[in-house]
Amino acid sequence: MNDRTSFPTRRHDASSRRATPAANGAVRRRAALGGLLAAAALALAAPGAATAQEWPQRPVKIVIPYGAGSSPDVFARLLAERLTPRLGQPVLVENRAGAGGNLGTGAVARAAPDGHTFLVSTNGPLVNNVALNPKLGYDPFRQLAPVVMGGSQASVCAVRADSGIRSMRELVAAMRREPGRFNFSSVGVGSLSHLGVELLKARTGTFAVHIPYPSSPAAITSILQGDVHFACVPAVAVMPQVKAGRLNALAVSTPKRSPLMPEVPTMRESGIPDAENEAWMAVMAPAGTPGEIVERMNREINEILRQPDIRERLAGFYMEPGGGTAEELRRFLARELEIWTPIVKRSGATVD
Repeated sequence: MNDRTSFPTRRHDASSRRATPAANGAVRRRAALGGLLAAAALALAAPGAATAQEWPQRPVKIVIPYGAGSSPDVFARLLAERLTPRLGQPVLVENRAGAGGNLGTGAVARAAPDGHTFLVSTNGPLVNNVALNPKLGYDPFRQLAPVVMGGSQASVCAVRADSGIRSMRELVAAMRREPGRFNFSSVGVGSLSHLGVELLKARTGTFAVHIPYPSSPAAITSILQGDVHFACVPAVAVMPQVKAGRLNALAVSTPKRSPLMPEVPTMRESGIPDAENEAWMAVMAPAGTPGEIVERMNREINEILRQPDIRERLAGFYMEPGGGTAEELRRFLARELEIWTPIVKRSGATVD
C-alpha cells in the first residue's frame, strides 16, 4: 500500500484547493505568534537552566550575621578560601551583624534563590529565636534551605578557681542547698549560654539568676571579678583561663568528651542526663535555590571539612567539623526546635 492509495481524499483536496491571500495572511500570523510564544518560553526557562548548568556565573557571597572574628566568621573565611578555586569564582564573606544574628539571617531568607547567596548562622537565629521572638520577621524553616552542618563548639561550665567547687555535682548540690543564692552569666538573652543553663536548671530542679553580658569574654570576666558564680559558654573563652589556673572547668555540654579537652567530663558523667547542648553553625541558602546547586555546595563543603589542615585549624578554635547531607541537617533543625521551644517558654525569656 502506497501514499497515493492510502490518502486519496487528502491528496485530492490539497491539489484542488487554492489558498486565498487572506488565508495566507492568517497562516503567517499564526506562525509568527507561535514563534513569539516559543521564544518567550525559552526566555523564561533560560535563567533556571543556566543557573543549574553553569553555576556560578559570578562571585558567590556567604553572609555572616555576626561581626568579624566571631566563630561563624572564622569558619566562613576558611570555607571561602577553599571554595574559591573549587567553584571557579570568588567566594566573598559579608558580615551583617545586628539583632543577635537576626539581621543577616533574615536578609538571606529574603535574598534571591539564584545560588549566589549563602549563609552561615547559628542556634539562635535558625532555631531558638523562633520561640523567643514573636516578631522575628522571617521564618527560617520556610524561607531558608539547609545545605550542610558546618561545625560545632562545646560549651564549658566553669567557676572561679577559688570557689571551692570542683565538679558539676558539687555545683548542683550547692544550688540545691542554697536556692536563690547563685547567679550565672551569658552572652545574651536567648543565647545558648543562657538557654543551656535553663536546660540544666530544668533537668536538676535548681534555680539561678540569669545576668546577660554582651560577649563571651565579658561573661568570663564577670566570673573572675566575682560578679557571678558560674557560666556555660563556648570553650574558646573558657579554656585559656582554665589553663592559667583562674577557672575550674566542671563539664562540657556535649554528649561525649571533647577530643580537644579530654580531661573535662560530660554532663551525663556528672550525673545530669539529657542536658546536652552545643553551639553549632549551619550553612543555609534561600529557599528555592536549585537542588543541583545545594547538592554541589554540600559536596564541596563536605570534602573541605575532611581536609586534615582545615580540621587542625578549626581545632585551634575548639571547633569540631560537621558535614553530612542537607536532609540530615533539616531533621537536626526540626529536633532542635522541639527541644528548645519548651525550654524557652519555661525560662520566660522574650525578645521583641
